[in-house]
Amino acid sequence: MINTTSMKHIRLVKAGTILCLFLLAIAFQTATAQSSELTADEILDKVDDLYRGDSSQGTMTMTIKTEHWTRELTLEYWSLGKEKSLFRILAPKKEKGTATLKCDRDIWNYLPKVNRTIKLPSSMMSQSWMGSHFTNDDLVKESRFTDDYTFEKSFDGERDGQNIIEITCIPHEDAAVVWGKVIVIVEQDSFIPLEISYYDEDMELARTMRFSDVKDIGDRKLPVSMIVIPADKPDESTEVTYDEINFNVEIDEEFFSLRNLQDR
Repeated sequence: MINTTSMKHIRLVKAGTILCLFLLAIAFQTATAQSSELTADEILDKVDDLYRGDSSQGTMTMTIKTEHWTRELTLEYWSLGKEKSLFRILAPKKEKGTATLKCDRDIWNYLPKVNRTIKLPSSMMSQSWMGSHFTNDDLVKESRFTDDYTFEKSFDGERDGQNIIEITCIPHEDAAVVWGKVIVIVEQDSFIPLEISYYDEDMELARTMRFSDVKDIGDRKLPVSMIVIPADKPDESTEVTYDEINFNVEIDEEFFSLRNLQDR
């Protein structure tokens, strides 16, 4: 026979269980609401603009690994808004001074060995930059998801023990991009990118970009490391690590000029 004290204990346990289930339900509803706070286009804009402010300046290390060699580049970069950016190699010595400038939709490369400035046609935006697995478009971000693709959330929930949002992007017919499809995966709560998969025109996976090492930089959290792995050469990679990032620094618009493309 169960005494009065035991019955009270059972009722308290039941009440506690119901309360826990109620709180879990609220937490689940809150998490679901938070994951829906931003639309697909807003999330994509955050991904595109993650490493940019009104202006930015910083340094980065690029490590390129291929089947036959490994090399490391140190770069300094500047950006103003979404339309102007300049990248300059600081090391190694044999490539020091090589630079890439973007102004609006025009791209130039400066080659110090021959003291020559070359304007890149749009057809070269998908070409490798300095032998890396990044393209010219990756470096200067000529394209934008919300401008050049149609998109939709293709998954929103838990996958492999992590809450994520997946957005599938299909390019417009007249978009100046080479990808047949791009899949963007971000954390569900922070919208920080985890992985971007790029597919060719035959919808075969071409490469994967993964993000890691999230840190507080100024007023935002962002991954300071990203690595690109080509699908056909999974043992090769190019990794970029941001050594320093400064947002909303004072940069004059005239800084982004052909005259300033050469190392001063």
